[in-house]
Amino acid sequence: MKIEDTVAVITGGASGIGEACARRLVASGAKGVAIIDMDAERGNRVAAELGERAMFLQVDISDEAAVNAAVEAAVARFGPVGALICAAGIAGPAKLVGFKGPIEMSKFDRVIKVNLYGTVHMMRACVPSMQSTEGNADGERGVIINIASGAAYEGQIGQLAYAASKAAIVGMTMPLMRELAASGIRVVTVAPGAFETPIYEQMPPETKQGIIDKFLFPKRLGQPDEFASFAEEIIRNPMHNGRDYRFDAGNILMPQ
Repeated sequence: MKIEDTVAVITGGASGIGEACARRLVASGAKGVAIIDMDAERGNRVAAELGERAMFLQVDISDEAAVNAAVEAAVARFGPVGALICAAGIAGPAKLVGFKGPIEMSKFDRVIKVNLYGTVHMMRACVPSMQSTEGNADGERGVIINIASGAAYEGQIGQLAYAASKAAIVGMTMPLMRELAASGIRVVTVAPGAFETPIYEQMPPETKQGIIDKFLFPKRLGQPDEFASFAEEIIRNPMHNGRDYRFDAGNILMPQ
């Protein structure tokens, strides 16, 4: 798929790897990029810096109606969606049974609703738009890049809800690819490791360094633009389909 012909919708696009994807796609000539996020200050700033081929929409992706309205607004401005990158997510750390007792189900539900339901809401809203296009010479009409996490495979203690939500995203990849193949829509899931994002910026320096010390190579956190480079490759190369990619330099986080 040519970036120059693509309208991209990116959740979590106001910071971290989502922001990096938005910046890279605009720089690579994307027709339009819709940045979806809850952080209006950062989202509006990023969209303003990127210019007329970017727009910001403040949306809680756990809200189905709000997602539908946002995608409609993006299509009205730029045209049919060609690429969806679902980078938004929340951590919601909690043990099954902590010192205050069993996990509050409202906390578990919130993580599932944002990370899992939010991803499904976005796909439900964007896929019909992709299907409405004629497609390229291969019949390709769109690509979905869902973001999981290493926690989908080796969740740390206290990542019960987060790991469950990300494992579910991994589990959706193959059935979605098989279903949407007839429409020329590819589905890929990427599970990034530790990247230089707001979560790690808020971490005490000694804790952050302790994580890095256990890495093999390179001995640093990943850079958001390194992820964005891989996302661009997935969009451009039609052979990326139906797979879950670990993008973590071979590093596995410790149990806690």
